[in-house]
Amino acid sequence: MDAAALRAAFPVLQRRAYLNAGSCGPLPAAAADAASELLEQGAADGRAATYFETMLALRARLRAAYAALLHAETDDVALTTCTSEGIVRVLAGLDLRPRDDVLTTDEEHPGLLGPLSAARAQRGIEVRTAPFDELADAVTTETRLVACSHVSWISGRAARDLADLEVPVLVDGAQGVGAVPVDVAELGCAFYAGSGQKWLCGPVGTGMLWVSPEWSERLLAIGPTYLNLADPAAGLAAVPHPAAARHDASALSPEATSAAVAALEVLEEFGWDAVCERAASLAGALADALAERGREVERRDRTTLVAWHDPDPVAARAVMADAGVVIRDLPGTGLLRASVGAWNDESDLERLLAALPD
Repeated sequence: MDAAALRAAFPVLQRRAYLNAGSCGPLPAAAADAASELLEQGAADGRAATYFETMLALRARLRAAYAALLHAETDDVALTTCTSEGIVRVLAGLDLRPRDDVLTTDEEHPGLLGPLSAARAQRGIEVRTAPFDELADAVTTETRLVACSHVSWISGRAARDLADLEVPVLVDGAQGVGAVPVDVAELGCAFYAGSGQKWLCGPVGTGMLWVSPEWSERLLAIGPTYLNLADPAAGLAAVPHPAAARHDASALSPEATSAAVAALEVLEEFGWDAVCERAASLAGALADALAERGREVERRDRTTLVAWHDPDPVAARAVMADAGVVIRDLPGTGLLRASVGAWNDESDLERLLAALPD
């Protein structure tokens, strides 16, 4: 598959310059077709044993695909509904106690800050904040957990030196997996939570949580239900799966799972190395072009996000939407953000630049 064929797989790009994968990626036609086919099959044939068997097979395929993206073992990956669910499961499953020191950064998404705030209120932990680039220097001998983004949703900068930390690290990979290469072992984290609907172009309600093998037995399973149990028929004697499946979301739509698998297959055909490289190159070109036009671009790394200052981001986003350019504003920051994917091309960048308000 070449770049033109990849672009053609996403119907929205026929009408819009879609640059919003940091919120939700464009949905490929194959994903919509896969979900529709399963819905139609369920409507026509009912949802009994065959439907259930199909669901289990799809979950196995999705788990294996996510594991390959993370360069991880399949058994170490749980299926979740979003990045934040994985974060919640980790924070709830750890033995965090009153006054335990948890360190985060000043560029975190509410999807991480919300669970941290709840843990502080409910369990009495202390949450400290450090500048994104100075996180490693802020770790002390009292720190029990570091929780931070792989790639900042605000600036597009990537976390550094996580592997050097001597405390467990929970990584919010919402802007990482599918956007930049991920190797959880090299990253040096204990937990990696990611989204299926962003850079993996799957439906809302899909995602993953990787749990390092050394933490597999130490992270409690929160509310295990039927599919989390090794032997559901064992009643009160039933125990969770020994692997990360114990942390799976209690209910995952097989239709959404089918769409997620189909979306991954589209991107896999192009090649994940090529997906990441093309997206980063296009994003870099956009950042340079914005700077040349006098826009103040946030300092970034070689990632897929480009953010720039605007006197009225909400109004500017609306103007650009009217011109067929889909980006987002980042509330409370004074920034607009474009999320550039491998499915985009130079015409999308040119359309964005032409639509910029004066």
